Amino acid sequence: MKTKAELIPECPVAITVQLIGNKWKLLIIRNLLQRPWRFNELQRDLDGISQKVLTDSLRSMEADGIITRTVYPEVPPRVEYALSELGHSLQPILDAMKAWGENYKAGL
Repeated sequence: MKTKAELIPECPVAITVQLIGNKWKLLIIRNLLQRPWRFNELQRDLDGISQKVLTDSLRSMEADGIITRTVYPEVPPRVEYALSELGHSLQPILDAMKAWGENYKAGL
């Protein structure tokens, strides 16, 4: 079995696409740039995302170090997802995507 380092592409753009290159991960990051969110809040806000896809996306981003998962010792249990320092470093990318999308929409 290959190590995590061996699975990383050589191309830096391919690395970024591998880590955040799907619609749902980008939208999760967009939300988490605002504040920490709970699972059900994310699911309600991300219209059309299934529970499985949200769970898989959050687990994958946590494993990649993009988000953190905090479990609070309360009854009932409370879990919050937030961007890590690495995750916050994605803000310029999402800002550029937002600006591009706004320019595209204005030109229609």
